[in-house]
Amino acid sequence: MTSFDTISHYYDAFNRKDWEAMLSLLHPNVRHDSNQGATRIGKEIFSQFLQHMDDCYDETLTDIVVMTEPTGTRVACEFVVSGVYKKTDGDLPAATGQTYVLPAGSFLEVADGLITRVTTYYNLPLWESLVLGN
Repeated sequence: MTSFDTISHYYDAFNRKDWEAMLSLLHPNVRHDSNQGATRIGKEIFSQFLQHMDDCYDETLTDIVVMTEPTGTRVACEFVVSGVYKKTDGDLPAATGQTYVLPAGSFLEVADGLITRVTTYYNLPLWESLVLGN
């Protein structure tokens, strides 16, 4: 499987909310650099992150574009996140079922068919303005 295929399957599993399929594509020591917060290392910690996200958000990704460099080691993705804010997440604004649509992107690394790094970026102030109705 190419890195393009690996990442395509990863985001397809995300949209199906098939967390086990997503986790099966991760290296045991995956590095997860989220938009906010510390770097997390390991599939178990990533699994906990997925559960937290599933508790607080219901998201679907559309307009996914996957781009690989010639060696296939690094992959960049851009997409649109359409979501529902289900449960208040920490010190973020209170959740009341607000919907939002915002652009985002990820940078990933792949080795031996497994994802070794996931780094995701989005505009948090834009997301906050969307859920606050500003």
